Amino acid sequence: MRSSIRRCWPLAAVALAGGLAAASAFAQAPAPHKVLRYSLERAETGFDPAQTPDAYSREIIDNIIEPPLRYDLLARPARLRVATAAALPQMSADFRELTLKIRPGIFFADDPAFHGRVRELTAADYAYSLRRHFDPRLHSVAYADLLADDILGLQALRERALSRDQPFDYDSPVEGLAVVDRYTLRIRFGHPSPRFPLKLAESIYAGAIAREVAETYGDAIMEHPVGTGPYRLVQWRRSSFIALERNPRFRDEFYDEQPDAGDADGQATAARLHGRREPMIDRVEVSIIEEPQPSWLAYVGGAFDLTLVPYEFAPDAAPGGRLAPNLAKRGMRLHLVSQPDVTYTYFNMDDPVVGGYTPERVALRRAIALGYDNAEEIRLLRKPLAIPAQGLVAPLVAGYDPSLRTNMSDYDPVRARALLDLYGYVDVNGDGYRERPNGGALVLHMATQPDTSSRQLNELWQKKMEAIGIRIVFERRPWPEQMKQARAGKLQMWTLGGSSDEPDPEDLLALAYGPSKGEGNWSRFDLPEYNADFRRVQELPDGPERQAAIAQAQKLLLAYMPMKTHLHRVRLVLTQPWLEGYPANPFVNGYWRFLDIDAARRPATQ
Repeated sequence: MRSSIRRCWPLAAVALAGGLAAASAFAQAPAPHKVLRYSLERAETGFDPAQTPDAYSREIIDNIIEPPLRYDLLARPARLRVATAAALPQMSADFRELTLKIRPGIFFADDPAFHGRVRELTAADYAYSLRRHFDPRLHSVAYADLLADDILGLQALRERALSRDQPFDYDSPVEGLAVVDRYTLRIRFGHPSPRFPLKLAESIYAGAIAREVAETYGDAIMEHPVGTGPYRLVQWRRSSFIALERNPRFRDEFYDEQPDAGDADGQATAARLHGRREPMIDRVEVSIIEEPQPSWLAYVGGAFDLTLVPYEFAPDAAPGGRLAPNLAKRGMRLHLVSQPDVTYTYFNMDDPVVGGYTPERVALRRAIALGYDNAEEIRLLRKPLAIPAQGLVAPLVAGYDPSLRTNMSDYDPVRARALLDLYGYVDVNGDGYRERPNGGALVLHMATQPDTSSRQLNELWQKKMEAIGIRIVFERRPWPEQMKQARAGKLQMWTLGGSSDEPDPEDLLALAYGPSKGEGNWSRFDLPEYNADFRRVQELPDGPERQAAIAQAQKLLLAYMPMKTHLHRVRLVLTQPWLEGYPANPFVNGYWRFLDIDAARRPATQ
């Protein structure tokens, strides 16, 4: 899920470049310092690609730390192109070996970890970064997905560290990662891995971390992101304010995005920005504001250059799906952005009340799912900018079928009550709430956040659960604290979301893959049949057989209900008239380098 915003939203004044050009009495003033102001709706957790589980933090990371590939900003459908790579990787005919060449002359941002040296990016940095995901101390959110790719030798290193209770060995050679020369990395897999190049476009898997940085900062690396990207972190007030500035070491890159011939808007954007040096904006200021009203009012007042419109204010921003006249008169632009994501409520499969694989526990989870109304959530809370979810596979990714209908989206409280009665979840003491089959209390504990949107969602949950005789209580903590509890398996239920960073369902299906328990698989679901289907999804080439494996994995999730999927979001984004180049590409998080600000159109008060 994309981020939001929190308790305070400090705004800094724009610093104007001053002074006169040297040696010229008639020199003009330099161009104004360009500052992009933006807000997130949830607090960040930190900035290490291996350890960061949330999209809010990764939106920052992806502007600092680079994988070797990226997606073209304007291409539809998604198309890979090089970032730090010299060319697209070469894959062997059997999909078991990949060769990646890195461009010479790319440098990390200056940092004390380098002791005054200018540090060049090399193939060894990507090899090291891939190894980090297998270090058990880091609890990498990408570990299970990379494990299923079976990069030869990495899992053996991890198991050795665990069995001997020793630090992970970063120096032992492994067959699957061979640094052929300074700029060439060869990766070998234990089975076909045809879509591994997609991972090389995601910082969560392949963002380059210099070993010196990781070893210098140790457990504090979440606070010290150092990359080769267009920006560097210069200020951070946790859960409040983040500032990035242009990385002086960033290489010469010039805007050259390639939209499809039939995309008139994309063609116009590409023509307008073509050849401009990236990044075009000098500084980015990100405020964390979780409450929707102050976020919306700040944007309307001109404090932010773009905003993800809070659902509560969608009717104000775009009544009937069209930009409100008062906003259109001010020159604002409306972007309707489909999201390759899914919101869901997971059940902790290790929990003694809602977890387990026995028929009565499965029946309880299915009854809870039937008792909740996705359509009402979309109508009342999403205004109605969402599509009901039939499973984990989201729009814009391979395998999504818009015509599919499953019981996942059914709302049937009559069936829910009948199912609970059948399996012994009945009201024994006459207080109006059901007990468990063994006579114990049946109480659902839902993790939640202390913001307005969460409170509205809680009210809907409470109303629907009481209608089928189930008591539910809400445990409120800030987002980062809930995430820590989720990692440790201490939350019984939590509503959150997963977003695909690639046009493929693999990383969404990984949300239920057994080996990733506590590292992305928050429900801790671990079913051998599902794990086998997930591995088939990874190994098979694109085609009907793989589509069948995707469908079978979805059926198993429906049968065992480790999570109740809710919806796929459609979001409204508004941009100010002076902001140029805003993309509506859900697979490009690190997009700030492609934006520009027309200083002549921006009010002087900004």
